[in-house]
This record gives sequence, C-alpha cells and structure tokens, in this order.
Amino acid sequence: MVQFTKQITVIMLFAISSVCFSNINSDQEIEHVIIELKAEIQNVQLYYLNLNKHLYDELYDVSKALKKSLKAKEQIKALIKKNRLQEELSQNKLSEVSDISKIRYLKGLQIIKILYEKTLSLDHHFASVATFNEINNLSNPNHYPEFAKMKDVIKNKQDKKVGFTLSHILGDNIYTSVVHSLVSLFTNTNSSKAEKEESLQEVECILDFTLRMHNDLNTIYFETAFLQKSNDNIIIELEQLFVDFTKPIKYKTPLKECRNADDWDAVREKLNNFLKELNTIIEDDSQRYKAHKMQINLEFPIDRLLQFITQYNMHIDQGAKFYEKFGIMLNSYENENQCATKIPPEYSKLKANIKTSIESFNTAYKPVEINGSKMKQVLYGINEYD
Repeated sequence: MVQFTKQITVIMLFAISSVCFSNINSDQEIEHVIIELKAEIQNVQLYYLNLNKHLYDELYDVSKALKKSLKAKEQIKALIKKNRLQEELSQNKLSEVSDISKIRYLKGLQIIKILYEKTLSLDHHFASVATFNEINNLSNPNHYPEFAKMKDVIKNKQDKKVGFTLSHILGDNIYTSVVHSLVSLFTNTNSSKAEKEESLQEVECILDFTLRMHNDLNTIYFETAFLQKSNDNIIIELEQLFVDFTKPIKYKTPLKECRNADDWDAVREKLNNFLKELNTIIEDDSQRYKAHKMQINLEFPIDRLLQFITQYNMHIDQGAKFYEKFGIMLNSYENENQCATKIPPEYSKLKANIKTSIESFNTAYKPVEINGSKMKQVLYGINEYD
C-alpha cells in the first residue's frame, strides 16, 4: 500500500512538471508562482502526514508493549516491528524532502523563465526610451528650423569686413553657436532694430528651452545607457543561472537558444528522467548516498536563484529611482506653458514615456517580494507555522 501511494506521488509530480512548462507566460507574476509553491508543498506535507499517522500510532503501541512485556520472544518480535516502523518513517521522510525539493526546483525554473522575459522586455524598453539622435535633436538648437533660418539670415546680411563664420565643429556646438548667433545678430548693421527683435522673438523659446534643458536631457540619455548596460549584465547573470540550474538534469542548451527554439519540452523530458532515476534509487539502501547527492544538486540552484533575485531587486529599485529623477528633471522647465507652441512634440512624448516607465517599474518590472515567510518557504520548503 505504501509503495502504491508513493507511485501516485511520483505520477503527480510528473504531471506538475508538465503544467510547469506548458502554462508559463511572461504575464504570469512570480507572486502566483510563490502561491502555487506554498499550496503544492502543503499538499505534499499533508500527504505524508496522513501516510505516517498510522505508523506513529503503531510505533506508540509497540513501544508501550515493550515496556509491559516480560517474555523474550515477545520483546524480540516487538523490537523487529519497531525497527521496521522506524525504517519506514525514515524512508517516508527522505521521500517527503525529495518531493518538496522537486517542487521547489520546478517553481525555480518557472521563476527563471518569467524573470528572463522581464529583463528582455526591460532591455527593449531602455533602448526605446531615449536614443542619442532624439536627445540630440531636442537639446541642440542647431536642429531647430527656426534657429537655422535665423543663422542663414545673419550670414547673408552680416558685414563681410567684421563678421566671421564658425568652423563646422564650433558651429555644431550648442554654446558657441548660440553666442556667435546672438553677437552677430546685435552687431549686424544691415538689419533694423525691428528685424532683430523679430528674429530674436522667433527663437527665444527654442534657445531658452535648449539652454535650460540641455544638461538634463543629456543626463537622461547617459543614465539610461548606464541602466541598459546594467540590464545586460543582469541578463548574462540570469543565463548563467540557467546553466547552473539545468546542469543536474543534464540539459546543456543555453537559455537564449532554449527560449528562441521554445525547447521547454526538452527541459521537461530531461527533468522527468532525472526524477524517475531519483525516485528509483531513493528506496534502495545501497544507493542512499547517490540519492542524497542528487537531491543536493537539486537544492543548490535554489540558493543561487535566491541570490539572483536579490540582485534583480536592487536593479529594479535603481531603475525606478533613476526614472523618478528623470520625471522631476523633465517637469522642471518653468517656461513650458509660454513656449508650448515652440517646443517639439517629442518633449511631451518623452515625458509621457518616462511617466509610463515609472508605472512599469512599479508593476511589470516590480521587485520580487520574497522575504520573511516566503523566503523560508522557497529556501527550506517549510512555512512559518511549521
């Protein structure tokens, strides 16, 4: 009967592994995986609790009989039965620990896949938030047609004897270009005062915006590039974690190739073969050491996963703080209302993108809440009430 019920548990765990890989999608939150982990561990614990209950009852009766019995034959019979019951309880304990390790391993694979989808999405997000060309076009007045038109007018009307033209390098520089244009405008004797005022009025908002926001916009670009580099490192760490995680089951395809080829069926097959071997040898006393070593190989990647989750959380917290700062910087332009018609629409789009990004860091990319009792469940396979 005990052997039959253990086989039922093995079949149940194989079914869990199939569900584990077939139902994974990038929208599934890790919180749901932790909830499932808790429920499945509790089911296994309840199963073994019920399985062991009658064994403990028998052990109690045998121990009680040993104290009362005076006949050697009866004591020997009771001792043999007691030893058998203790051996069976010990075997059940090993099986329970093994089953919980399997569940934790399966959920660990789910978490790795979800985190990989999140980090890939975040990489695409960083790449699309602010490119160099977009930031350069926003922050440099030389890319605004009104300013370019004013420079052409000044160039055509400037006094050839006293005027001068900037080199290509200085002409593209925001500060030297603005200074040269303003000096040339006011020292130009070929234009009337009214023409000069009209030209200045055409570009005043452009100059005000670019001079005030130039440093902030460049800061957003370079710090976004830094975040993207950090995210690249996170992806590398996660891909190495997958290597460590799947090494015990002898799956050797890298995470990127596994994802691109949708090779999760092969992972499941390798895992099922590993579990089948473990469940075969765990009941063989001569192979206890091998079974224990295989179980440790399942346990070790879980610890690595928890270390990675801590690293991932720090990365997400850092990104959220950076983007909150970006939002403050973009909202700091005090003349936005007066110059609304002159500021390019890309500025408003960038502000909206940053706002959406902050929301994403608090929802789609939020840190994994796996502290306290949840950490205990994943790390040790027990809950706070055990």
